[in-house]
Amino acid sequence: MQLRVALGQIAARVGDVDGNLDRVLRAWQRAADAGADLVVFTELTITGYPPEDLLLKREFVEANLAGLERLAAIGPAGTSAVVGYVGAGEGDATDTAHWDVALATRNLTNSAAVLRDGEIVASYDKLRLPNYGVFDEARYFSPRDRPCVADVAGVPVGVTICEDLWTESGPVQAAVAAGARVVASLNASPYHRGKRDDREAWARHHATRGRAHLLYTNLVGGQDEVVFDGDSMIVAPDGEVVARGAQFEEDLVLVDLPAQTSTPATTPPGATRPTLTAHTSPPRSDAVGEIWHALTRAIADYCRHNGFAEAIVGLSGGIDSAVTATLAADALGPDHLLTVAMPTPWSSQHSLADASVLAHNLGTLHHELPIAEPLAAASRQLSDLVVTGFEREDGRQPGTAYENLQARLRGVMLMTLSNERGSIVLTTGNKSEYAVGYSTLYGDMAGGFAPLKDVAKLLVYDLARWRNRRDEVIPASTIDKPPSAELRPDQFDQDSLPSYEVLDDIVAAYVEDDLGIDAIVARGHEEADVRRIVRLIDGAEFKRRQAPPGPKITERAFGRDRRVPITNGWRG
Repeated sequence: MQLRVALGQIAARVGDVDGNLDRVLRAWQRAADAGADLVVFTELTITGYPPEDLLLKREFVEANLAGLERLAAIGPAGTSAVVGYVGAGEGDATDTAHWDVALATRNLTNSAAVLRDGEIVASYDKLRLPNYGVFDEARYFSPRDRPCVADVAGVPVGVTICEDLWTESGPVQAAVAAGARVVASLNASPYHRGKRDDREAWARHHATRGRAHLLYTNLVGGQDEVVFDGDSMIVAPDGEVVARGAQFEEDLVLVDLPAQTSTPATTPPGATRPTLTAHTSPPRSDAVGEIWHALTRAIADYCRHNGFAEAIVGLSGGIDSAVTATLAADALGPDHLLTVAMPTPWSSQHSLADASVLAHNLGTLHHELPIAEPLAAASRQLSDLVVTGFEREDGRQPGTAYENLQARLRGVMLMTLSNERGSIVLTTGNKSEYAVGYSTLYGDMAGGFAPLKDVAKLLVYDLARWRNRRDEVIPASTIDKPPSAELRPDQFDQDSLPSYEVLDDIVAAYVEDDLGIDAIVARGHEEADVRRIVRLIDGAEFKRRQAPPGPKITERAFGRDRRVPITNGWRG
């Protein structure tokens, strides 16, 4: 016989229990209308992922349980659904004496239920609770070591959840050993570049080892510092990926699978169902394009879910603000983006022209608000305390304080516009700058969301070139000119930093790979450069703690992904 399955790749939103129930019911009904026997949803479908300390609120957990009962009661008949939810402590927790983490005292579980014809026919509680990177599941949940296999149209279907897949044997193979010929894997697996290969390798491993079909459904959408890419898949027992979901968009994937039944099929004699068109997997972006789509999805969801209809970006004429503005225009639409150029006395005419051309190309509302007058006023006020002029009788030259004053005045302008318009300011700093502290606290770091926070400088250029292949909106001169903050005469980034080829590799080695100084030097870098950059990275931690959130697109991002003490004496 054939088992008709569906992957319900939905954008479940954290805390939106009623909205998530509606999303499930709409997709479940579509699957039922298409004659599906089974539809598999995402990890913690009802609560969204990760719910974090909402789980400490009893009313939230109870609303999630009531939502599960509602789904079971009103879901369309004839089609089973596997839905993620928070369990409230039925049964005994698995012995965790071998674990090296402290488990939450509350007996909650990260669970999945099989719903069919008005009933909850089976449930599964996640065994492997990730507690690294952006994950804190051992803070909230208790594990269970009980495989779950449910009968769906006569086919034994196992149920597992996300991290259960990322191990040589474990829960997936336990489900197979318990008789499963199809294994449903509910996931909330955050995106980072290159992750698809790892996911697919584990899915192929379990499908071929267990000689079972694996149904991998992943969440889609932005959630604070993480973005979920969907990219769900069905893997056959021979390891072939026979169907894929869309990237960064909701999708319902429908496929007929050959499946050997363990019990007689429950389809009534003579019953028919719609003919299913052969599945065609959607096109997939290249390596740089998927990062662009991850960032635009993150911006769109962060703004929409937090009540911002408009974003504001300060345009300097440089590459970072150009890419940030273009991302925002793609994410929100140009009618929902305000761009502002705020030239100082040291801003070049070509930078002003580049900012104007970009705004015109994008079709944004654009203003030019020079800060020369407020800068002069602040300089006069501070003249006895801070060196603020380049033509002084004593010959002293302005330093970082004067440069940062300009950045902070820009921040004041943008945040005032934000207050007036109810808009969100998107900051423009990239990962290279955040790493070494070359971004101004309360200046260009002032804002609500930082789209490039996990994007190294060289990758910013790659993103600009990728986007211009669609239509050339970012001026070529913005891409080609040497990067400069333009906060003093004849200033360039490389006056005080190594080349970005050197800097980005050291940052990646120290931040993403956790290598020490000797190991980074062994990659071919000068020891003096390495020690200086490492010192800058460590010294800027207090600034990063005050930075706005930004989407994770690498294996190790600043923020909740990397938790380094601000105050510490380690130097290497």
